[in-house]
Amino acid sequence: MRVYESEVPGVGRKFELELTGGKSAVVVVHHDGRCELFRRDGPDADGEKILDLKGEQANRLGSILEGAYFESVDVDSLSVPLGDAIIEWVEVVDDSPVAGTTLGESRIRTETGASIIAIQRGEETVSNPPPETELEPGDLLVAVGTREEQADLDALVEPASV
Repeated sequence: MRVYESEVPGVGRKFELELTGGKSAVVVVHHDGRCELFRRDGPDADGEKILDLKGEQANRLGSILEGAYFESVDVDSLSVPLGDAIIEWVEVVDDSPVAGTTLGESRIRTETGASIIAIQRGEETVSNPPPETELEPGDLLVAVGTREEQADLDALVEPASV
């Protein structure tokens, strides 16, 4: 992952982090400590402001991201009651190939081996969704499967890159 840093005259410093799929996160740190976070969906795309934080808020968020509030673990060394299976949440975005299909039509379990055990749709949770449940943009799929199956699920749900 590359990080590009540049001076923004009269404002502060800008940091741009390359993400997967040609996307990037842009952080502008102002001289007064204020921090703005933007998301860019491509190199020629305009940035969409996600957060505008006061200095203290930015410092707190930075501490959280750095792990000062929660220390992550090496998940490969974890022993869990599910054996090799883990539970992950995957969002169905607007241009996902599974958006607008039913769970059965999407062939998620057949193609990936992961099982959808619930769908979070706004405030509603659909537990053990039947195959005729239509997948909508914004749905959060709760899936159980191995790391490999979860990676295959991510690839299936992710929009095709142009």
